[in-house]
Amino acid sequence: MSLSVDVFWSFRSPYSYLVMSKLRALQEDYDVTVNMRPVYPLAVRSEGFFTKQDPLFIPYLMRDTMRLAEYHGLPYAWPRPDPVVVDMATLNGAKEQPHLSLLMPLGVIASHKPQGVAFFDEVSRLIWSGQDMPWNEGDKLARAIERAGLNQADLQAEADAAGDAIAQEIEANQEAHRASGHWGVPCMVHQNEPFFGQDRFDLLVWRLKKNGMQARS
Repeated sequence: MSLSVDVFWSFRSPYSYLVMSKLRALQEDYDVTVNMRPVYPLAVRSEGFFTKQDPLFIPYLMRDTMRLAEYHGLPYAWPRPDPVVVDMATLNGAKEQPHLSLLMPLGVIASHKPQGVAFFDEVSRLIWSGQDMPWNEGDKLARAIERAGLNQADLQAEADAAGDAIAQEIEANQEAHRASGHWGVPCMVHQNEPFFGQDRFDLLVWRLKKNGMQARS
């Protein structure tokens, strides 16, 4: 019987980027369905989150993500532009979020496609690899989506036609995320058991194998 994993995921999370190639390989190599469920970044969905952190939080995050990327052999740099427009006076997300307004609807629609996992892998690689900045110029995003086997214009047309359903699905994702037992991303959930962080991926695979996950023939 095919197993499944829900992945609560953010375009602004470097850890979400760092786990994507593993999730893509997991779905390609094993009889498991990876359901991508995009949520808004903490700077947008949790007002005041970054002002409450210890001053060492950001410096450690930068050090940790740099070495993780090196360890996994992944290109990495903080994105230009940042997917979240930040109000520097409050460190919260600004009222207008042009990059998320573009990315989130595309992500919601792509998450329902067979190529959904590939979409999040290719788009996060564009944003976080540091190899093609600024990532939002020209046809860079369209080409990343094409590498995943999808078409940006088609996804956008579906998103435009969906209307309020996009916002409702994002809200449902965020509610399900918290109901799973964690608030951070990436949060991978299998049979109501949350595995928070890219460093819990191997533990997730262990659980899946205990529950009967089989390699694809």
